[in-house]
Amino acid sequence: MKLALMMSTLCIASIGVVGCASKKVEPDEYSGFLKNYSQLQEAKSPSGAVVMRWIDPKVDIKKFKSVYIEPTQLYPKPQATAKIPQTTLNGITSYYDQALKREIGKSLPLASGPGPGVIVVRAAITAVSSKTEGLKPYEVIPIALVAAAVSTASGIRDQQTDLATEAVFLDGGSNKVVAQVVRKGTGKPLENESQVMKADDVKGVIDGWAADMHQSYLKLKSK
Repeated sequence: MKLALMMSTLCIASIGVVGCASKKVEPDEYSGFLKNYSQLQEAKSPSGAVVMRWIDPKVDIKKFKSVYIEPTQLYPKPQATAKIPQTTLNGITSYYDQALKREIGKSLPLASGPGPGVIVVRAAITAVSSKTEGLKPYEVIPIALVAAAVSTASGIRDQQTDLATEAVFLDGGSNKVVAQVVRKGTGKPLENESQVMKADDVKGVIDGWAADMHQSYLKLKSK
């Protein structure tokens, strides 16, 4: 009973504890980065992660001969803090760009801009917060880079990092939306609430996202 009570308390106290929090982004957590969320449906990514996504059933994926990766955005635009400095934010967006180019570039040449036959990937990190202080514009969206408080009495870890993304895929010729995805993941745990978050803490999450996007493309192309 004591163990069950402790676990229940932890679930209430922290949105980030594995097994307690939802693994998908809920509608009240959408950032507004995507223009339309109404068509999103729960699905499994190639790696088995729960995502919310939509793919145009009429899209001819084979017509795209190259891919343009737009610079990753932080949406809405935040202000850096001591806990989550600008170097961390810059590192996260820069690494997301690198990972997308590395993975999707395995199957499609990289284009220098949008145009006919080009699929455009427009991605964003959608919210940042921490236990003590966060990036003010993000406080109303309790996802992404969350340093969630966990009781030290649990004997496991003090904080963990969560990251979320919203991405839209566009036909570079017509600017038509052909797919959208919203998802989140858990990075490396922080040792304590005073530890500064670094981009390295969530690189594994970003690698998984990029790999799933590439595998999703291959799956669609094979149909």
